Amino acid sequence: MKYLDIEQLRAVPTDEFMSVSPYPYLNKPLLHHEGFQALLDNMPPLEMFDAIMGKSRRAGQAPHDRHSLEYRPGLPVPEPWQEFIAELCSDAYRGEIQRLLGARKVEFRFHWHYTPSGADVSPHCDARREHGSHLFYFNSKESWDPAWGGATLALDDGGQLDYNTAPALEDFDDIIEFESIGNASALMLRTDHSWHAVRPIACPDDKLRKVFIVVINPDSLFWKVRDRIIGKTIQRF
Repeated sequence: MKYLDIEQLRAVPTDEFMSVSPYPYLNKPLLHHEGFQALLDNMPPLEMFDAIMGKSRRAGQAPHDRHSLEYRPGLPVPEPWQEFIAELCSDAYRGEIQRLLGARKVEFRFHWHYTPSGADVSPHCDARREHGSHLFYFNSKESWDPAWGGATLALDDGGQLDYNTAPALEDFDDIIEFESIGNASALMLRTDHSWHAVRPIACPDDKLRKVFIVVINPDSLFWKVRDRIIGKTIQRF
């Protein structure tokens, strides 16, 4: 089975992507319908996740409370996810990401975030070490009410805010709500003004906002060593 519709990425001109305001992003479905459904039907169980709650963030930004699962080779996730991640590691996907983000060479990290009711994602820019991120959303239209929230918000600061601060949503000139339900994804270029957030989620207690994130980093020895250390640490427990 093929999961990623790579032709959808190839069809996006680089200059068109780079000209998007307030910063370059692409919010559209990028999975084949059957692939999306197979992944949705085989989400990793919550028992595999670590609870990341109350963790302090840069410049006094509010914590991003969530359950998190970091991928490593050999992690026993369901087979569709192993196949999908293999596609994401292909030269085809890597080449399109490098083209759109204007990066010479990139490496990927992968993780899942499941966010409970009451939690949010405070306004922030991703770390400067990152080229960007690609979010794939996994709440179906049949099981998630838009009134519960969970949409990623692209925030326009007019190029004025220091990324090393902790603004509120009210401090931004404009808020753009991404499509985040069903077969949707959001590719974002990281800049010092690529602010984004998620409002507090108000879903039933038995529901979770589910997203799979491709973190796009420069290809460097640091990240290869870091990922190897994480893998060995996890194996000891």
